[in-house]
Amino acid sequence: MFPIEMMCRVLDVSRSSYYLWLKSEPSQRALENKRLTQQIRIIYKESKQTYGSPRMTEELNARAISVSRPRVARLMKKANLRSITKKKFVVTTYSKHGFALSPNLLNREFNPQRQGEVWVSDITYVRTYEGWLYLTVIIDLADRKIIGWSTSKTMKAADTVMPAWKMATLNRSISDRLIFHSDQGVQYACNEFRETLKKDKRVVQSMSRKGNCWDNACAESFFKSIKTEWVYRFKYKTIKSAALSIFEYIETWYNTCRRHSSLNYLSPLEYGRLLNNDKRAA
Repeated sequence: MFPIEMMCRVLDVSRSSYYLWLKSEPSQRALENKRLTQQIRIIYKESKQTYGSPRMTEELNARAISVSRPRVARLMKKANLRSITKKKFVVTTYSKHGFALSPNLLNREFNPQRQGEVWVSDITYVRTYEGWLYLTVIIDLADRKIIGWSTSKTMKAADTVMPAWKMATLNRSISDRLIFHSDQGVQYACNEFRETLKKDKRVVQSMSRKGNCWDNACAESFFKSIKTEWVYRFKYKTIKSAALSIFEYIETWYNTCRRHSSLNYLSPLEYGRLLNNDKRAA
């Protein structure tokens, strides 16, 4: 440490100015930034460290804290808080089978106006020390909610799409024509699953074109989110621990709390309530 006299002389600052600064109170702006940073830290923890400045700003505004995104970005950078994303997401589908295929009825129309109009589905895998865990999801495109999902040790239709479909139909009733869209994977094309869909005449099956992941972009987007925000942060020792972790992400975070950019930064739960309110008003 250097003497105060020497530092003041080098910096061309009078000693009286230095002591005046030392005794001065923090500015109103500094106090506001401190309080705001404390709120940001709370939300950052609640978001499982996944929120960057856009979603953080929306969450603060929703909590009646009016603030701009650039200011939030500056405070997050100063506090060394950044959205956690890890590794590149890879898409895989096994479609070399002899089952019949369905036409692409969805045709990349990803914004239906009502729940129960379009459901999309896909399967991905999660690595554990015990082997692969397979995750199947069914998403209602209206509110982007995961209405059905399953985890399994095998890729058989009976362990993947069948239980996911059962959960989806229990969670959300089919009241009108429903497009069920997926890739050309064998689980969706097999006779067992096709017969299940045919039991309800209101359901029509749709499939992406071969090798075109953009035809099922919303399902792929969810898998990217869950893997880069959550799965890649852990090394799962057991299949059971991976399944519990996935349950936590889907049911306690993604469906209920996570702000979705395509839903005007509302969560699937909040957006679904708006759709239901609009439906009752009509």
